[in-house]
Amino acid sequence: MDGLRAALAHLRAADSEDVQGTAATRLDLTAAMAVYAAGWARKHGGRTPLPPDPSLGHAADYLRMATGTSDVPHFDARAAALDAYLVTAADHGMNASTFTARVVASTHSDAVSAVVAAIGALKGPLHGGAPGPVLAMLDAIGKPSNAAAWIAGKLAAGERIMGMGHRVYRVRDPRAAVLERAVERLQAAGVWSDRLALARAVEAVATAALHEHRPERRMAANVEFYTAVILDAVGLPQELFTATFAVARVAGWLAHYAEQRAHGRLIRPSSRYIGKMPEDRAVA
Repeated sequence: MDGLRAALAHLRAADSEDVQGTAATRLDLTAAMAVYAAGWARKHGGRTPLPPDPSLGHAADYLRMATGTSDVPHFDARAAALDAYLVTAADHGMNASTFTARVVASTHSDAVSAVVAAIGALKGPLHGGAPGPVLAMLDAIGKPSNAAAWIAGKLAAGERIMGMGHRVYRVRDPRAAVLERAVERLQAAGVWSDRLALARAVEAVATAALHEHRPERRMAANVEFYTAVILDAVGLPQELFTATFAVARVAGWLAHYAEQRAHGRLIRPSSRYIGKMPEDRAVA
């Protein structure tokens, strides 16, 4: 994410943006996010970055650039599954990174600055960094029969169960269901994921354990739980998961940017001091 943030910052917004930013700038940012994320992954792995292929769709070309080839079994099915993720994760209301983008837009700054700021918010592990740890959790558990003991140990230690719970939802995140079904379609097309059955078993155990542990707070699977499964199944490396979230979410950021520039005013939240007041002192 550091590399992605730095690379996007080098883009130049149009010299004369209209109030919503030019369509060309928004298109360039959406495309550049995928090209830079894939290029970083290739370079980080000691390989040469690949140029984009305009004959392919957005998801398919990102997958090709990130993994190095489209010449793999069931590539079209993998690309379709990735496309399902990109659409599902494109926008989700006034989340932390989107709000950040809108604050920048409200100052009448340019779209590049808004997206770079949003990347900074998405980089945080409480926002965009969760899918990688979910995959690590599934690997640590290994098989469904280990789930109960592993989760009980984490809860006893006061640790979080990654991919469970959401600041808004008190039910299962509907996006988790969308991604779960996308993995099912991928398997039906011939791309098998051993982690789907494991994820379902771990989700069931974790949901029950969290309800017993914190009955006053209902916690269920969020979007990151099955994000880890689907991104792994299509062949993306774990270190690219958060950047792939940015590849999806940039479309939403730019839509919010355009709306804020067209209709919004300067965002300036107020605060109320609740600390200790200074004592009155008599002046001699």
